[in-house]
Amino acid sequence: MVRNLKDLAEHLKLSPATVSRALNGFPEVSAKTRRRVEEAAERLNYRPNPVAQRLATGRADAIGILFSTADHLLANPIVTDLLTGISETAAEHGLAIHLFPIKAGEERSACERIVGSGAVDALVFLSPILDRPETADLAEIDFPVVCHGRPLLGQSVASLSVDNLGAFAKGTTHLTSLGHRRIALLNGEEDYAYARDRRQGYLATLREAGLHIDQDLMAQGPQSFAEGYAAAGRMLDLLERPTAFLCTSVLVATGAARAIAEAGLSVPGDVSLMAHDDVIAALPPEIAAPSLTVLRSSVRLAGRRVAEMAIERRQGTPASDLAEVWDVPLIPGASTAPVRTAAAASGKADA
Repeated sequence: MVRNLKDLAEHLKLSPATVSRALNGFPEVSAKTRRRVEEAAERLNYRPNPVAQRLATGRADAIGILFSTADHLLANPIVTDLLTGISETAAEHGLAIHLFPIKAGEERSACERIVGSGAVDALVFLSPILDRPETADLAEIDFPVVCHGRPLLGQSVASLSVDNLGAFAKGTTHLTSLGHRRIALLNGEEDYAYARDRRQGYLATLREAGLHIDQDLMAQGPQSFAEGYAAAGRMLDLLERPTAFLCTSVLVATGAARAIAEAGLSVPGDVSLMAHDDVIAALPPEIAAPSLTVLRSSVRLAGRRVAEMAIERRQGTPASDLAEVWDVPLIPGASTAPVRTAAAASGKADA
């Protein structure tokens, strides 16, 4: 029975040092010996002690994911798919992932504790940790760090985001091209960089089109069915209701679709509906409306790339070489249509 590295070494009639070097990829061991050791370890179901392996290689073979419990991120299906993508890439590279839920106000001390423990080789920060002034400088610690989302305060850090500003400008332009002048924005929480960018893209496009900006047609809040339903319901009760909704997620669009139906209106006959689609397996666009017009960007693929970036940072790639912004294509569907003349309001800005 092989219980430890010494037993495996005795079985192979090799020194424990040689077996350790072979299992940990040291170059001074020949390819033939390494293959012999690996095959024996697999056949005898030997697994190296992770603590000893970390001491031998200086690597934990793990990625840490840091987030604040105050943001309730694990209740968000978008974050669940992001973590799925991270875990898929980690598994392909033989890496573990460690989740570090942190209480608000303890981000700095937790970060120091995790880095000092040697438990991980790189850290992934989930927004909005780096978007808050009191924790923004965690991006600059002497440790491989990757941020999911655009760093709101402009830190130099490896990051992956999508072009949220461009995406919502694209979506707003699509709706104005169909004749819509009363376009409602159902946005996410605007203390996040993505939601600020989406609002900016929406507003810039309205201004370029010469359309009146109506604060009553803008809402921000959690990406939930309840939020979409409540916000859309309030707007549909306005004297001049919106003729189109641009939603921050499919889940929010699902709530808006319910409010539209309860108002006795149809999609797209009376109201056009479109949303940003993170390609969540449990939330297909069809759940909101048949053939929903979407701005599509897979958060699961983003998770895979974030993990790759963490691995690259661990291998020494500079953070400045790992800042990516992905384009977001618009996928036309059957949920947007030209505005009905009778329902259209001029909406033009005063000259």
